[in-house]
Amino acid sequence: MEQREFVTKAKKIFVEYNTYIIFVLLFIICSVLSDQFFTEMNIRNILLQRAAPVCAAIGMLFVILTGGIDLSVGSVMAFAASLSAICVTSHGWHFIPALAAGVVSGAVFGTLTGVLVAYANMQGFVASLAVMTIARGAAFMITNGTPIKLARGTLNILVDRAYFFPIVIISVILIIIFILIQNYTSYGRLVIAIGSNSMAVELAGIRVKRYVLSVYMLSGALSALGGVFIAARASTGSATIGSGQELEAIAACVIGGASLAGGRGIVFRTVIGVMVLALIGNIMNLMAIPSYPQDVIKGIIIILAVLMQLFTGKSEKNV
Repeated sequence: MEQREFVTKAKKIFVEYNTYIIFVLLFIICSVLSDQFFTEMNIRNILLQRAAPVCAAIGMLFVILTGGIDLSVGSVMAFAASLSAICVTSHGWHFIPALAAGVVSGAVFGTLTGVLVAYANMQGFVASLAVMTIARGAAFMITNGTPIKLARGTLNILVDRAYFFPIVIISVILIIIFILIQNYTSYGRLVIAIGSNSMAVELAGIRVKRYVLSVYMLSGALSALGGVFIAARASTGSATIGSGQELEAIAACVIGGASLAGGRGIVFRTVIGVMVLALIGNIMNLMAIPSYPQDVIKGIIIILAVLMQLFTGKSEKNV
């Protein structure tokens, strides 16, 4: 009897905390595999590199919570990064309004996707695929396909050590804000409710379409912010920025326990999902594993994460 109770409790703990357990185990494994991993420089690089994916993943999570998907993330990143770079180089803007212009452009693309999904009744996959193509093409148009080098003291101030790495600070603030929004506001609760049963929410008198529109707008704005972060780190605005970021954002949400059917997902666990992918990529880089095998390994990990989600979903009913 005691053994059965122990197994039941252990299963319950694993079901509830599997994302955190995976992260801790990976962190330990990475520390053992490479003596360069747990160094100040490497940890700092991980935090700087993950600032953009964290923004994209949080935006993606809110879309997924409603039962949707946003494939335009990477392309919106590219357009926003290119636009902000043009603003500071060609027009002499200060980096703050240039950053704001990039974020607004992302919100515009997100609004377009949201309108197509909420009011034209298009599938999120199809609508965001169309916007993905538009945004990437627009990025190439405004840059003429040429990377835009940023002068020192412009957008790259966002990664300046003298200012305590603003992109990391902004990312932490955003994480806190969206944790509060999800847990302590009616907006956060309604977004989850829409993903669980949109018909019931609509019958309760809630204007579901507005909320669906808002999550796509949010995803676009946060993706754009992430794109500007990438441009700041690379000191370059380019139409090729953000390639594959939509898939990484989805993967982070899934690893964090979000259900692609909607109605389930937690901001902090999604952030941990981003960090899990970061640890995997970082340790493979430190071990000099080529990029193509890295993609294969990441794909396998996503499959395992989904299988784990199915396992824990069944376990929740039996625990």
